Amino acid sequence: MVKNLWDNQHGNTDNGLNELVYRSNLLGQDRSVANWGGGNTSVKTKETDFFGREIDVMWVKGSGSDLATMNKANFTGLNLADIQPLLEKDDMSDEEMVEYLSHCMIDSKHPRSSIETLLHAFLPFKHVDHTHPDAIISIACADDGQEIAKAIYGDRFVWVPYIRPGFKLSKMIAEGVKNHPNPELVIMEKHGLVTWGDTSKESYDRTISIIQEAEDYIEKQASETVLFGGKNYESIEKKERERILAQILPMIRGQVSSDKKMIVTFDDSKDVLAFVNSNDAQALSQIGAACPDHLVHTKRVPLFIDWDPSSKDVDQLIDTMKQGIASYKAAYTDYFNRNKSEADQMVEAAPRVMLIPGVGMINTGKSWTASKVSESLYHRAIAVMRGSTILGNFVSLNEAESYAIEYWPLELYKLSLAPPEAEFSRQVAFVTGGAGGIGSATCDRLLKDGAHVVLADINLAGAQELAAAFNNQYGEGRAVAVAMDVTKEDQVISAIHSAVLTYGGLDIVVNNAGLASSSPFEETTLDKWNVNMNVLVTGYFLVAREAFTLMKDQAIGGNMVFVGSKNSIYAGKNAAAYSTAKAAEVHLARTVAADGGQYGIRVNSVLPDAVIRGSKIWDSNWKKERASSYGIDTDDIEEHYRKRTILNVNILPQDIAESVAFLSSSQSAKTTGCMITVDGGVAAAFTR
Repeated sequence: MVKNLWDNQHGNTDNGLNELVYRSNLLGQDRSVANWGGGNTSVKTKETDFFGREIDVMWVKGSGSDLATMNKANFTGLNLADIQPLLEKDDMSDEEMVEYLSHCMIDSKHPRSSIETLLHAFLPFKHVDHTHPDAIISIACADDGQEIAKAIYGDRFVWVPYIRPGFKLSKMIAEGVKNHPNPELVIMEKHGLVTWGDTSKESYDRTISIIQEAEDYIEKQASETVLFGGKNYESIEKKERERILAQILPMIRGQVSSDKKMIVTFDDSKDVLAFVNSNDAQALSQIGAACPDHLVHTKRVPLFIDWDPSSKDVDQLIDTMKQGIASYKAAYTDYFNRNKSEADQMVEAAPRVMLIPGVGMINTGKSWTASKVSESLYHRAIAVMRGSTILGNFVSLNEAESYAIEYWPLELYKLSLAPPEAEFSRQVAFVTGGAGGIGSATCDRLLKDGAHVVLADINLAGAQELAAAFNNQYGEGRAVAVAMDVTKEDQVISAIHSAVLTYGGLDIVVNNAGLASSSPFEETTLDKWNVNMNVLVTGYFLVAREAFTLMKDQAIGGNMVFVGSKNSIYAGKNAAAYSTAKAAEVHLARTVAADGGQYGIRVNSVLPDAVIRGSKIWDSNWKKERASSYGIDTDDIEEHYRKRTILNVNILPQDIAESVAFLSSSQSAKTTGCMITVDGGVAAAFTR
């Protein structure tokens, strides 16, 4: 239920832009009030223009921003005197409106103003809020919504029949409010709510109280209603659900990535399970979107999988999902072709939302964030369908109007504001030893070019700390940490499953976990030998095997990079165990490359030498052992390694990361079974 969160200590800083930011953030943080990216707010103020004249200015949300997180820079200031003449016009195209409003901006560096700018400008109120509350849209999407609104609000509301946002809708709302004796709110059919106030607090308070009235009314009716036609299926127990998801998500990711790779996430929240397990879910889900704002992110309808979870027949589920995704893509292509205009370019035909009884909801997107947006919006759709079916019957836009909104240039413009995609966008990288020097540098390098990364490390705390830092730098959900000892088969399997449950699959695997030991050959103990073999050979085998199986299931190829060593080729003195293990490691990589070619799985190796800075290996006894082997002091070892290289350089973690990125990229698309040396030039270790 919606709560009033206004804090007078923070919310009364002024009655202008600062307070508008505060109000917008409050409205946006409750997704049952304002969809992600949806809704808009405004305030009208007095400002001084370039010439020192006082003018009336309206500050309105900029297109493409989100109420929950926006700040002052996300609002656009427009000269109201320039906008008022538009009230005399009978009509205006979207293109004309956008062009006209661009000339009303008080600063050309402000973002393009909201699609619904004129809605705010034409209303004679200082503060205006337009939101998409679940409870209000439940009324707006009910087949008898206007009569229900009368039962709740009496004669206090203005009802506006559905029309696409723009000039005409703004004028209809303005005229409806003007001609009403005492309006307190506007309900836009199939769309949302408009409220206002003389102060920011008054506007916010009214928004919340109006929503609360609707919620109270719906919940009174709910006590006498069997939700969604009653339960049809029971949910599978959580651990079993996750086991099934770990099996099916890579397959799903492959099926939805035939055009462009997609990140795949899942949600098994209580409300989702209640819906997918119900008798009416399949029919309700195919009626259409719960709000026009959803369409760009969720498409018109989800894919509903007709599967009985009580059977727990995963093979049948996999077959049904493959058929369902193929049918969905074909149907979406037909939908596009039936409705397209000449300039339209079809987006990915794959579903953004998939519903599975007993299991939950699966979402897709070009990134973790995009997938989570479709997830968030379908939660809102479930809430709206619940409310509308309590009140009557759920109705939605027809196919033609749904398409028109989904491919509306003003909606697509919002998507164009996202940063351009990079080399590793839409891809997932799994880096072992992710908390170490080479591992962390590799994660950072891949993240810079758009990847999502899984930091797998025996040092979970260190990996979590790094993942948090990466998410702060690159954005929420871009990195995740998992605990993994590469020598433990169950931990390797569990870590790969965790990656799958987070992102849906893997595209890049960097086998980098390491250790090193040094001793004269005759003093090499069996324990020391086994430790090297277990980590550097068995560990690399286990990770590569699990990743290989996953990549086969995805059927969209993949890349593995093994971080070997100069010692993979060069027989290092007093390093028999380490050198032998490193040699076996790169030969393992070549054998996996030979097996993986038919599946588009490339496997290559990077051979570094003496990467001392930031290395946990060199912080161990290895540094002392290698110095002793060369008869030098430990403080001199970095200089020793530099001088012995042909290029007279030291090797840094970032140097290895660059080679890993190259071998994982499209630039090396025709390279597999290769070894790249990054050692400054050690003649004895030249590959041949």
